[in-house]
Amino acid sequence: MAADSVLKVLFELEGVFIHPSSEEGGSEQDSLISGCLRIVDKDADVLVEYRPLEDSDPSNMLCAGKDSSSVMEWDQCSGEKLLETQQSYETEWDMINAVSFKRRSVTNGEGSLNPAPCLPGSLNHSSERSRWAFSFSLSDLRCIRVKEQGWSFLLLQLSESCRSPPALHFHQGGSRDFLDSLRRFAVISQAAGEEVCLMVSSPNRALSQSFENLLDENNFGLVNQKFRNDPYVTTLGGFSKVTNYIFDAFRGTEEQHQRPPEEVADLLGEVIPGLEINQQEEPGFEVITRMDLGVRPPVSRRDPVSSEEWSRHQDAEGRMINVPLLKQIIFKGGLCHAKRKEAWKFLLGFFPWESTVEERKVLHRDKTDEYFRMKLQWKSVSEQQERRNSKLRDCRSLIEKDVNRTDRTNRFYEGLDNPGLVLLHDILMTYCMYDFDLGYVQGMSDLLSPVLYVMESEVDAFWCFVSFMDQMHQNFEEQMQGMKTQLIQLSTLLRLLDLSFWNYLEAQDSGYLYFCFRWLLIRFKRELSFQDVLRLWEVMWTGLPCQNFHLLLCCAILDSEKQKIMEENYGFNEILKHINELSMKLEIEEILQKAEGIGLQIKSCKDLPASISSILGWDPPAPPPALRTPQRGAACSSPLSRDSSAQNGCSPAFIS
Repeated sequence: MAADSVLKVLFELEGVFIHPSSEEGGSEQDSLISGCLRIVDKDADVLVEYRPLEDSDPSNMLCAGKDSSSVMEWDQCSGEKLLETQQSYETEWDMINAVSFKRRSVTNGEGSLNPAPCLPGSLNHSSERSRWAFSFSLSDLRCIRVKEQGWSFLLLQLSESCRSPPALHFHQGGSRDFLDSLRRFAVISQAAGEEVCLMVSSPNRALSQSFENLLDENNFGLVNQKFRNDPYVTTLGGFSKVTNYIFDAFRGTEEQHQRPPEEVADLLGEVIPGLEINQQEEPGFEVITRMDLGVRPPVSRRDPVSSEEWSRHQDAEGRMINVPLLKQIIFKGGLCHAKRKEAWKFLLGFFPWESTVEERKVLHRDKTDEYFRMKLQWKSVSEQQERRNSKLRDCRSLIEKDVNRTDRTNRFYEGLDNPGLVLLHDILMTYCMYDFDLGYVQGMSDLLSPVLYVMESEVDAFWCFVSFMDQMHQNFEEQMQGMKTQLIQLSTLLRLLDLSFWNYLEAQDSGYLYFCFRWLLIRFKRELSFQDVLRLWEVMWTGLPCQNFHLLLCCAILDSEKQKIMEENYGFNEILKHINELSMKLEIEEILQKAEGIGLQIKSCKDLPASISSILGWDPPAPPPALRTPQRGAACSSPLSRDSSAQNGCSPAFIS
């Protein structure tokens, strides 16, 4: 005999009534059915069930009235909180959507009703009171209409193939608790209409791939079977576990310990679309042999920029002055948290450095209007319209899933009913309206989270995120050309810095540095503590000391770990495991210091290969004096300014 079904009671409420009479006002006490309403988890399916109580006392309903959860109004300011009020229903276009949350542990229960087949007339009927019992899967619930007539009652509308249950009357209150419990397992959003209607979308409970946006379904190839046979790996939302699993699939059996480089490149190309690594040298990239880089110079860092120091770089009208020096000291020490909200808008390009306070106010008003116009576009899409827009549906589904697991241990996003989660959701949905072509790709929520945390403003966070995404856009494009380029550039830098280490990695099928993929994709977001991420990003946004400074950060981390990797003779799997386990163990100031030193070391190298100069944005070596052609405007008036260096071809100087 099969084992008994595992049952958990997630919510239970007695004193919920059904009115058998279909006549208006036909609410005599002897015609009411009182019962128990439950939400249960049975065999990995969430069910809603109702069971009449044989010896119920309908007189309890007499105490219902004004103090029960009679009328519920959505409160925009506090997220999805329902307020008890006697006011009429009023909604606004920007009503906040609810998102699904992880379940909390519950006690075991018994006596669940078996769910009826989802067919017309499927509700359980027997005789007298028991015929009003019903049970249905939450995945079949489509809409909840909330009405009131001195108490609240709910009309549950199921999918077309199912018969909807009778209205549930909450004479003694509890409707709000029931809806709050549903919200833990389903996405509930406000629908436009005369009556309050809550649209329900139940997330797919089947285990899904967390890496799905980085993998082309048509190219799943080799890893398809192993990846799908262990869905636990994919549901954790951690890139590291997925990365480990993918490359474990590459390794195959122990006998296949060494794969030809061309085969490894082909395998990676199957898993990461567009990452077709040429076995020949890339055009314009020299074959780098061992070079003497000299001694790495020592560097120092300073304290964060204080509020007073920031103010000294503003004139009377609010323009930022001496910007190159300001960027320099931000690069060397970061910002105190009190100034991040203001400074990040400049670093990310939301506010021009030369703008006055009044000009910024005008710009902010215009950007606010533009943001809410775009937000209105997706807020006003009806359910019928969304059914005909597969891309919007897919984006919404991915966003709701990712938002629910983004930085949930951070106080800004932790707990249920958190308004920070709602803002994350809305900003990402609005970005889909801003960039239709890109839409939403997994990992973008990781980039937005720190920005929203600092800005504490929906509009400001959105436009700063737009600027950040302008820098990161290629990482998330379908062909992932940005990731391909960065991996090649990083490999080129590592060959210059330590050819013996690069050769070791190459011998372990790791020369393409696949294990750095997550570092590059979301700029170390999963490797550092939240506060260290804030420090790192503001340092990188200065554009100093060179372009692609994040590649030097990768080199700094690998430089610290190479001795252990080589002494322990780590192979392919061990290298991946070791690198992934560095997460949350890295010291940001030490990494920044070493990366800056590596940059100085490379820049001081004579006969620096042109490929390295190109990666780091430095001028190629000047021709001999006798062959030089005078050029007008070749001098850099502001070597530390990212704008001027880009225009004049001059590289920012390193500051020790």
